[in-house]
Amino acid sequence: MAPPPTDRRHRTASGLRTFALRILQVATAAALAADAYIHADLAPAYDPVGQHISQGTLFRVEAAAASLAALLVLLLGRRRPVWAFAFLVSLTALVCVVLYRYVDVGAIGPLPNMYEPTWFPEKTASAVAVAVGTVTSFAGFRITGRPR
Repeated sequence: MAPPPTDRRHRTASGLRTFALRILQVATAAALAADAYIHADLAPAYDPVGQHISQGTLFRVEAAAASLAALLVLLLGRRRPVWAFAFLVSLTALVCVVLYRYVDVGAIGPLPNMYEPTWFPEKTASAVAVAVGTVTSFAGFRITGRPR
């Protein structure tokens, strides 16, 4: 006996959702990995910036957070909190790169003044990567639905 037509539509929709989630996992992980690589690569050049906590240290923290988020998205991409973490990592990196490009915030407590009013290839690539990561991680968060 053939299954009702709604079962076929449900399986097709479920298959498309799974496929879309896989694409989002790969895209988000790639964006976060690119961001992590760029920050880790640039960190030594920014070690002299700051008295208490150097900008190089902050770049290493960003690289570690982005690496962890990329790994979690690939391994546990069906879990909504993983997507939320990836979104927060991407969004905060995007806000910081744009904010410190256009606004001289100054030092905040032990954090250095990271104002840098220029775009250069690595900075632009990082900004694009985290923008992509922000959009794809948000989509991944939405597609995973509410936790049961």
